[in-house]
Amino acid sequence: MEIWISNEQEKVDLRPEHEALIQRVAERALELAGAHLGPDVSVSITLVDDEAITDLNRDHRGLARPTDVLSFSQLEGEEMGDLPEGEPLPLGDIVISLERCLAQAADYGHSFERELGFLTAHGMLHLLGWDHQTPEDEAAMMAKTEEILGDLGLGR
Repeated sequence: MEIWISNEQEKVDLRPEHEALIQRVAERALELAGAHLGPDVSVSITLVDDEAITDLNRDHRGLARPTDVLSFSQLEGEEMGDLPEGEPLPLGDIVISLERCLAQAADYGHSFERELGFLTAHGMLHLLGWDHQTPEDEAAMMAKTEEILGDLGLGR
């Protein structure tokens, strides 16, 4: 699995161990929820501030307010066509607001690392086709998220 992490904000300190955590969570999500795709996939994860994610949320969802995580799947919509030989399958892009992450960690009374793991797992599950449009889907997605986090020592 190839994961590209790009920190495009300066408001929240991002340490190397945070990037390693994002990597571990994304890999575990693929193992537990996307094994049918195999390990030869790629994901782009961009870390932004509230202003940048507000712009994306407005442009793509019509909601002019910050959100914590957005996922843009490459597996939905138009057919991609054949990939060049040896190229990983691009799952899509995840955008996480580190400002929202920090605020929500304080609101929920847990660590920044747990919240960062939660948002990464949530974004990965969306890229893998999971959704939460119904209460049943929401419960299943939350259970899978908690399984991913629990496996990495980030349980509640």
